[in-house]
Amino acid sequence: MGYQLNFAWLPQYWPALLEGVGITAYLTVVGAVLGCLLGVLCAWTRALGPLWARPFVVGYVELIRNTPFMIQLFFIFYGLPSLGVQMDALQAATLAMIVNLGAYSCEIIRAGIQATPRGQFEAGASLAMTPIQTFIHVILIPALQRIWPALSSQIVIVMLGSAVVSQIAAEDLSYAANFIQSRNFRAFETYIVSTLIYLMLSIVLRQILSGVGMTLFPKRRAVR
Repeated sequence: MGYQLNFAWLPQYWPALLEGVGITAYLTVVGAVLGCLLGVLCAWTRALGPLWARPFVVGYVELIRNTPFMIQLFFIFYGLPSLGVQMDALQAATLAMIVNLGAYSCEIIRAGIQATPRGQFEAGASLAMTPIQTFIHVILIPALQRIWPALSSQIVIVMLGSAVVSQIAAEDLSYAANFIQSRNFRAFETYIVSTLIYLMLSIVLRQILSGVGMTLFPKRRAVR
């Protein structure tokens, strides 16, 4: 007799799944906003910032981009307490996502900045703009318009990568799935449900980012 799917457990454990979705959404929103801000700062430093600061940013970007996210997570959660930095699982997961996305978004945003024609820098100066005004209005916004699809994709990737935070007992969606299957012994069905939820979250997040892009950059085509 073949294996028979059984989802009778779903109503009982639905609240746990929703709580996990909420934690995943929180990590994604905070990680995306602060990670992108960190990426902008690092991209400015690498492209236009002081020469003495660039090696530090290069080192940070290369370190993060060439090491597994799980190792970064473990270092923050298990390693930093040895230096006296105490944080709970959710705080460690949030910091890890910010640091990780900051490095990847730095390179994406820097590519957009470097694609800016040199004449636009001079145009900003000719209009008596301050360096900060020139960077924001003349350089950064057009750069973000160019790289928004790539940045959106990276945010979605980081959201999916957040599934590993359950390894430090951060109670995200993957943690909820692991907890449920340990109670109902229906691992196949449990992970089918969690997979479908992650798929839905990815689609919704991509549509939200597409809408944000069309709002910020009305002339830009929607992200596909």
